[in-house]
Amino acid sequence: MMKRRLFLGAGCAAGALASGCDFSLRDGVFNACRADLPTDLRDHPLVTSAWRGLNPEKVWDTHCHVFGDGDSGSGLWYNPRLEQIWRPRGYVQREFYVNASCVDETPGNVDKSFVERLLGKCLGMPPGFHVLLFAFDWARDDAGAPMPERSTFHVPDTYVAKLAKNHPAHFEWAASIHPYDPKALDRLDAAVEKGARAVKWLPSAQNIDPADARCDRFYARLAAVQLPLIAHAGDERAVHDFGEHLGNPLRLRRPLDAGVKVVVAHCASLGEGQDTDRAGKVMLPNFELFARLLEDPNYRKNLVGDIAAITQGNRMNVVPILLERSDWHARLLNASDYPLPGVVPLIYLKSLFDQKLLDPEALEPLRRLREINVLLFDLVLKRSLSLNGRGFPAAVFETAPFFKRPT
Repeated sequence: MMKRRLFLGAGCAAGALASGCDFSLRDGVFNACRADLPTDLRDHPLVTSAWRGLNPEKVWDTHCHVFGDGDSGSGLWYNPRLEQIWRPRGYVQREFYVNASCVDETPGNVDKSFVERLLGKCLGMPPGFHVLLFAFDWARDDAGAPMPERSTFHVPDTYVAKLAKNHPAHFEWAASIHPYDPKALDRLDAAVEKGARAVKWLPSAQNIDPADARCDRFYARLAAVQLPLIAHAGDERAVHDFGEHLGNPLRLRRPLDAGVKVVVAHCASLGEGQDTDRAGKVMLPNFELFARLLEDPNYRKNLVGDIAAITQGNRMNVVPILLERSDWHARLLNASDYPLPGVVPLIYLKSLFDQKLLDPEALEPLRRLREINVLLFDLVLKRSLSLNGRGFPAAVFETAPFFKRPT
């Protein structure tokens, strides 16, 4: 393990460049995965002030991935290419995922240890706090048949639903249902029956075109059962195969016009997309296209964005805008993109200080928090961001009401 980590430490910069991520090694490479939160850090003013004014029962982390190799019979799966060292991009991604989630890679322990470590982090939060766990459907062809060879991960609905059922004090869950699947509507009804809070898509990784008429029956059912759609928008650096054009925020007009509540993951904060409202091939930042939707009065009631991963080096340019636009705050949902906040090189804390978004006295306690509880680290970091005295209000973090379905 140590030799492998040393090799990765030497090669991760090359892997980062290959993956298109903005990495910094100045805070280190790997997460130390320390187990216990010491009293001085638990009672640190930065931590206590982060929770001040929040009702923990309303605080849900609304973007949490599940990882494993299926060694428990869970059905969890990742593409074998992620273990092929001659494919450095995928290999490095997998190793960082494993390290960030503090997984025990002993054979037979991967699935179990992922859940145990995540539960431990939840127990380190005030009672009432929950995470929204994401299932992840296969990439599928145009007939809806699974394509494992072009998939990166698979996380079955049944597994994530079971986790939420077994740990209701800490876990909620979101289904992932490909709209081209001939059984999509039946699967959606089953997910609602089992208490799913949303449906999650990553279009460029799953071969989903949100603007395709083939999705209309699925949208009609989503709107009828009032289940939100959480759709990745903007470019995707970790898992993608079918084209970044599928992540263009403007393609989400179709579900919005069908009355679906849509959560634009990451506020579409990465890459450029074609401005399909103009003639010619005009490319604009995806975040600007998302902002156009957010400003559209037709979507004021059913469009929001989540702020997952916005403190990463390749996304943090949107943080000042999101802080300044207080008129948007009621339509933002906090989310961590767990376990990615535990990938140390992705978030270089001093760069947030350099942009006058973070107090210098916050740097060291935040570094310590990341080594112990990345859920707490992410929440405290975002609660600590400010620009000209303006930070994200409590409503951004009290996300549970958005996902409560009418009874």
